[in-house]
Amino acid sequence: MGEGAALEVKATPETFALRKHSLLQAVLAVNDLFYVARTNVENFFFEDVALWLDGADIRYMPRVSFVGHSRYTHQFDFAIPKSRSQPERILRVINNPNKDNAQNTAFAWVDTKESRPAGSIAYAVLNDRDHSIGEAVTEALTSYEINPLPWSRKDEFRERLAA
Repeated sequence: MGEGAALEVKATPETFALRKHSLLQAVLAVNDLFYVARTNVENFFFEDVALWLDGADIRYMPRVSFVGHSRYTHQFDFAIPKSRSQPERILRVINNPNKDNAQNTAFAWVDTKESRPAGSIAYAVLNDRDHSIGEAVTEALTSYEINPLPWSRKDEFRERLAA
């Protein structure tokens, strides 16, 4: 884009809030990509998580969307169906665990939780390969009943996700 270029979304008064929300979600997703730009990176963090789930024989549905109480649509990266021993598990992959991404994940979960089956559990898969996760991020997630799952500790969560 050159100087003076702009992102635009067309909306009616009735669709303004949803269109604005969708545009902001797209900007946040693109912003997150800047943090994964490293030399010789073969896969994005999402792909690494999918490969781990496959290797651990954890069944899942990728890129699921749910409409929340606000009527906004929220995308989660993986949904693991309910089993005999575990409820539905919803995973959001966060490559850059920071305040904004934690708030975004918390809002998405709180907004959609009541539309999910009773007992559903939310997880935030946090990339801690190149940087540590701030305590404020994990506290914010847990305060909204989202289980932080640091990538370095993924094997500790394997049984809960595979069951």
